[in-house]
Order: sequence, then structure tokens, then C-alpha cells
Amino acid sequence: MSKETEKQRWQRNFADLLQELRVAQTGVQILFAFLLTLPFSNGFGRTTPFQQDVYIVALLAAAGATAMIISPVAFHRALFRQGRKPELVRFAHRMASGGLAFMLVAMVSSVLLITDFVLDRPIAFLLSAVTGLWFLAFWMILPFARRNWGDDDIGDDEDPSGLAND
Repeated sequence: MSKETEKQRWQRNFADLLQELRVAQTGVQILFAFLLTLPFSNGFGRTTPFQQDVYIVALLAAAGATAMIISPVAFHRALFRQGRKPELVRFAHRMASGGLAFMLVAMVSSVLLITDFVLDRPIAFLLSAVTGLWFLAFWMILPFARRNWGDDDIGDDEDPSGLAND
């Protein structure tokens, strides 16, 4: 098995990151579009001031997530063919992480908005907290707990997936 060069590694890391961002981008754009149309629906006039505040938090968080998750594309355009792939990958990683944090806020506040509209507030808070913990479990706790998963089984030189040293 041949070893990849540092340039190839940065290129692969960027391609992997773009694939991840495509998944996140679709989800956040759908949520953002839903939130943009919500005030124009018939039932929105029945929302309480609390629900309207939660709506604003969800909308702004979805906008922030959208901006951060799409920003690596604009950054790539600005740096195209300048040989600055390491800088681009580091920037894209930070933007993806920040975008996911905003997406978490948007998702939880959207759940709070809808559950508070249809259920009693204490149940809405409980379901929203469970939703937030669910996202944190899969987006942070599990990945960090499994960060070194398989290190004992496969060395970096033997990685059959070609994803070592990400």
C-alpha cells in the first residue's frame, strides 16, 4: 500500500469534509426554509409571545448554521488555486463545528416551539431537553468516547479504509 503525500492528505481531508457538509447543509436548509414560511401560515397568529421568541431563536440559529456550513465553499472560491489547502481545511473544520452548534440550537428550539404550541409547557421543555441530549449524544458524546476506537486493532500504516490520520 502506498503512502499518501501531505498534499494528498489535505486534499482527501477537504473532500471528506465537503461530503459531511453536504449532509448537514441539506438538513439545515430544509429547517431554515420551514422556519421562513412559518409566520405566513394561518396558525402563527395564535402563538404566544414566548413561542414567538423561541421562533426568533430557531430562525436566527438556522440562519447562522446555514451561513457557517456554506462558508467553506465561498472560502474555497476565494483561495482557489493558491495552494492554501491546509488553511482551507482548518477553516472549514471550524465552520462545520460552529454550524453544527447553531444547528443544534435551531433543532432544539424548533422542537420547543412546536411542542409548546401543541402540548403543555412542562412537557415541551422536557421533550426539548431530551431532543438536545439526543443530539449531543450522537454528535459529541459518542464520537469523543469512541475517538480512539480500533487503535489497538489497526495501526495507521495498515488502515484498509485509507482514513488514518484524519
